[in-house]
Amino acid sequence: MPDRRLTWGTICLSLAVSASLLAQQGGRGGAQQFPGGTNPDGSLKPSAPLTRLFTQDAYTEYALLDPGSESFRIRFLPEETRVGATELVNATRGGSEGGDIEVFDPRTGKPLPFTYEQQGNDPTAHAIRAKLSQPVPQGGVGRVVIYKTYKDPRTYMMNGDDIVWVRSLSGYRLGVLLPKGFAFISSNVAAQMSTTSDGRLKLAFANPSGQANPVTIHARRTSASFPPQPFNDVFFDDIKTLYDLDQPQTGRINIDQTYSDYRKGAVARLDTLQYLTIARPKVVDLDTGKELSVAPSGAGGTVKLDVPITDDQQSVHLRITGAMVSDRGYRLVNGELVFDLVLRGLRNTVLLPAGWELAHSSQSGTIGTSQGRTFIAYLNLNAENQYRVVIKAQRAR
Repeated sequence: MPDRRLTWGTICLSLAVSASLLAQQGGRGGAQQFPGGTNPDGSLKPSAPLTRLFTQDAYTEYALLDPGSESFRIRFLPEETRVGATELVNATRGGSEGGDIEVFDPRTGKPLPFTYEQQGNDPTAHAIRAKLSQPVPQGGVGRVVIYKTYKDPRTYMMNGDDIVWVRSLSGYRLGVLLPKGFAFISSNVAAQMSTTSDGRLKLAFANPSGQANPVTIHARRTSASFPPQPFNDVFFDDIKTLYDLDQPQTGRINIDQTYSDYRKGAVARLDTLQYLTIARPKVVDLDTGKELSVAPSGAGGTVKLDVPITDDQQSVHLRITGAMVSDRGYRLVNGELVFDLVLRGLRNTVLLPAGWELAHSSQSGTIGTSQGRTFIAYLNLNAENQYRVVIKAQRAR
């Protein structure tokens, strides 16, 4: 019987080819038919159907600098997935003056070379071109950490002694830090809040749509002292897990999970194997595309790292794949597909088998279609790391 597993690489390649053909032909779902945006009267135009199994991978943190400086420091963690790419390009938003740029390799923690130059003939358009430590390998991902300072009086301003920060954020996983000695008056986004080790207040949140999300923050000076608060920033965590369902009578679920691990040491602990019983798991270092040998360790396992993690700038980027069989959590009940499992982490996507239509989901998720198969993508906006998901589906006749 042929192996039906879909890797993200296969899915992304197929989607790219399909999108290209649709764009050329103006076919159903193409940009010409469903461009998004607004009509002249302000009404919305429909956008194309959702096809991405997961939304944006980049993380962005904005640290507001001294009041009156009109400046904020950005920490940006983007990814490049094009095989063979040797650089990652990050454009400066028009109207923002960029400077004080630093670029690092997350794998080694060492600085990377880059250029910051005007793009085309527009004197306000600039971009950082960061040199990757190696070309993006087959089955891997290129990544960098970019620090940059923006000065933008339209974004960061004073209102008397108070500060106001307003910006349209299209990023997906986000954080905003106040200057030390300031407290929030108002924030129009639902967010977790914590106090950093140096006494600054931080908001952490996600933008589920990945589209433009206007954020306005007001803050004031305060004499209050904020001691550091233990905090697990779930939105900084980049873990994402695909549950690729085989036909329900098999009980087989193909797992494809990627994440970054910042824990120091020469080995990485595979926590996933403690809660997902994956037969013959395969682990790949996404920075190199190299498969790592799994050593059994208690209920989970470990892999030895080629580059040990010794400082806070470093991390390892891993992919775990394999199959699990769950005769209770995934089964056929009176002709109905039933998926009933406890999911963990920020992002989880369940891809239904071919020929099945979604009928029920116990948790909120976005619905899309990939290669003719329905999926539902979940975003856990709560600090709790696990939640039960029940999905039911009916076979198409």
